[in-house]
Amino acid sequence: MDDMDFPTPDIEIESVSPEKLKGRIDAGEDVTLLDTRMESDFEEWSIDGENVESINVPYFEFLDEEIDDDVLAQIPEDREITVLCAKGGSSEYVAGTLKERGYDVDHLEDGMNGWARIYERVEVERYDGVGTLYQYQRPSSGCLGYFLVAGNEAAVIDPLRAFTSRYLEDAAELGADLQYAIDTHIHADHISGVRAFDDAGVEGIIPEASVDRGVTYADETTLAADGDEFAVGDATIETVYTPGHTSGMTSYLIDDSLLATGDGLFVESVARPDLEEGDEGAEDAARQLYESLQERVLTLPDDTLIGGAHFSDAAEPAADGTYTAPIGQLVDEMDALTMDEDEFVELILSDMPPRPANYEDIIPTNLGQQEADDEEAFELELGPNNCAASQESLAGD
Repeated sequence: MDDMDFPTPDIEIESVSPEKLKGRIDAGEDVTLLDTRMESDFEEWSIDGENVESINVPYFEFLDEEIDDDVLAQIPEDREITVLCAKGGSSEYVAGTLKERGYDVDHLEDGMNGWARIYERVEVERYDGVGTLYQYQRPSSGCLGYFLVAGNEAAVIDPLRAFTSRYLEDAAELGADLQYAIDTHIHADHISGVRAFDDAGVEGIIPEASVDRGVTYADETTLAADGDEFAVGDATIETVYTPGHTSGMTSYLIDDSLLATGDGLFVESVARPDLEEGDEGAEDAARQLYESLQERVLTLPDDTLIGGAHFSDAAEPAADGTYTAPIGQLVDEMDALTMDEDEFVELILSDMPPRPANYEDIIPTNLGQQEADDEEAFELELGPNNCAASQESLAGD
């Protein structure tokens, strides 16, 4: 819809940046949003929060000079409203029509595309290994990444292609050279940034076990096998093979303090097992995931932090603002981690959400089997990640 040319409102409309809007939400302010995208787009992906009220009225309802009274009745007159759309075009127009009718409105700059460019770096305060560990958070999709700085060297785990320059800038800001860009697996919800660092001299690393899925660039990257170690300053990143979500799913133990589990284990759920072999292979993959969790993850010390590659709306952040938790806490809170194998398999196959948007294009792009320019790649990954096995939290049951 935002490819249409909307007339510029005759009345001045203030805009709010995505960062400012998120700041208001994080501060606990009551926020009312009028989302003018189509209903299907809104239902698939929207801005949520305990203090956020989102109202969906498609933009075309505002195109007539006389707006239907039933449409206006949906929009509160007693509070400030932020209008948003996909790219910022229709929201400014709709905000103008409402302001002319006396509503207190502004509109979101660049719409949901702008929201998708928010990327925050938060220190993992409970990390007690060598150096400093940060968690990257993309609130629009729940994508998480990890950035280790030790001495004058750095590494990023699960980088997003859209933020390639950000990682290099952050490394420079922190006085380090980025040495490694590491993927935990072939992602289905975003375009990997591992290959985007070629010109910057950063060593790309993918799991050796993922190559059999049809990776076309294996000769151009370092292949990480179970037990391999990578030095970052005086810190060590150890490869831990944890298949289940995919056959190549691999975790990375960062200086014996935090296990970056990719899509194997999250702070609120476990991995979905159907994105590689579909429904037919989901049960076998679920049993493989159970074995990985029981034999490779839960055997680590209880105080080892778990950091997944995603978080959902059901996840609760830790005191430091990161989506991390000690293994012992997750075992206490998540019944799935203490079930027997058959119970576990039945549980995670019972409530899987819709598969990630555009995953059928994202996976072959990440395998190198098809190409996408930067704009196409960004468009492909818009939306929720949906990589967990459950739509609700499994923690605290």
